[in-house]
Amino acid sequence: MVYASLTIKNAYRDTDMIDRGTQVETNFTLDVVEDGEEKTVTFDDLLDRPTIVSVYMRNNTSGCDKQNKSLAEHADWFDEQGYNLIAISKDSCGSHKNYAEKLGINYILASDPDYKFAKATDSIVEKQMFGNKYEAPTRSAYVIDTDGTVKAIIEKVNTKDHASELKEVIKNL
Repeated sequence: MVYASLTIKNAYRDTDMIDRGTQVETNFTLDVVEDGEEKTVTFDDLLDRPTIVSVYMRNNTSGCDKQNKSLAEHADWFDEQGYNLIAISKDSCGSHKNYAEKLGINYILASDPDYKFAKATDSIVEKQMFGNKYEAPTRSAYVIDTDGTVKAIIEKVNTKDHASELKEVIKNL
């Protein structure tokens, strides 16, 4: 469901995530894999046109695989609409290279083990697994303009149909 504010909300979580219209910090570096090549860039360098950033937890896990397969199947559509597509996790670029080959990913995979992007978007939350609490980024997505302004947010990604929910958001911008 897309709300008038172009933010898809998770009714079960109240966060202090940034709001639509907020300009995020873009002067931090990330290691990325683009077209099979590893490089270090500033986030700002990735914003040469409006950009979709899809945050996922880890390569080669069920939900994350579904999320990225959905994007990979529709990556050309996003490109044709004038959007860069970036998927970001804490995995290394070496892992990203193998992952891109395995899933046929032709968009940028960013390695962010220090959660720089999540800090810039105030999207780190407390999670729990096997009784252990830890902090990690939310599984979310952002449409960000070339100046770093957040145009839309999906606070809780639908892993099976991620591309369709992003298409709907973009069509409503």
